[in-house]
Amino acid sequence: MLIRHRRLRKSHAIRSLVRETTLSPDDFIAPLFVIEGQGKKEEIASMPDYYRFSLDLLQAEVRQLWELGIKGVLLFVKVEDYLKDNRGKEALNPEGLMQRAVQAVKQATPEMLVMTDVALDPYSSYGHDGIVEDGKILNDPTTEILAQMALSHVQAGADFVAPSDMMDGRIRAIRNLLEEHGEVDAGIMSYSAKYASSFYGPFRDALDSAPGFGDKKTYQMDYANATEAIKETLSDVEEGADIVMVKPGLCYLDIVREIKNAVDIPVAVYQVSGEYSMLKAAAEKGWLDHDAVMLEQLTAIKRAGAQIIVSYFAKDAVKLL
Repeated sequence: MLIRHRRLRKSHAIRSLVRETTLSPDDFIAPLFVIEGQGKKEEIASMPDYYRFSLDLLQAEVRQLWELGIKGVLLFVKVEDYLKDNRGKEALNPEGLMQRAVQAVKQATPEMLVMTDVALDPYSSYGHDGIVEDGKILNDPTTEILAQMALSHVQAGADFVAPSDMMDGRIRAIRNLLEEHGEVDAGIMSYSAKYASSFYGPFRDALDSAPGFGDKKTYQMDYANATEAIKETLSDVEEGADIVMVKPGLCYLDIVREIKNAVDIPVAVYQVSGEYSMLKAAAEKGWLDHDAVMLEQLTAIKRAGAQIIVSYFAKDAVKLL
């Protein structure tokens, strides 16, 4: 045989030289959960080794992430029940937890790229991503509030807003309002293909944001559909998104590749809480090698076409890298 493919696999050195996909700290955004109080670091029961931070400890965490080489964080807040209502009024509070969290991160690490979750579910008394009326999730009134929320985050210092709601037209509404207020440099990372997945359970535990009735299938996508994801993503690009996202990760790598081939802006993937917790549970049982599987999963996400990976493994992965 003149052609022997194994010649390029025979040692670590040659495998490293010909490797097509490599991970680096530059690939990651670390999602962070924020709570009120001082000196609080609460482990999330369904997400082992992952925590909610009060603002003072949030600052310590982002400093450590920056030192490790992680240059972006995505912030989520756990809102007290007494502040929740059907219209997410607290989301627009300039002194709200999200706004203060943005300021705290920028104070601790001014160069850290700060992205914020834009959705009503953490603020909603119903746990839904939109205003509820007669059991239905209203689209257009919700987009108006989402745009105001995004503006509030940017005015607090956020570099990017990340609308995760899947309401129609919300990217255009956000972009228009930001432009009207002179926030022309603010970016939008849109959850463009967010599926109505069963992998979100631990995240909803982390923020106490599970829907109070029904499910989210009338606005998040049917996991059986692929063409729809392209249509959704192209709409977001046309409306002014700077980055588009696929969520969840591993079960949707075909979607990642299709979107990567369809757009000419960066593609992100959110490796979600259920993906994180499954590996943690299997590793605790001794069924899987935690670090090896983690890196294999993350490499697969990048190989599929993701330029940005939002992952609860970000910190652990970068330490290994």
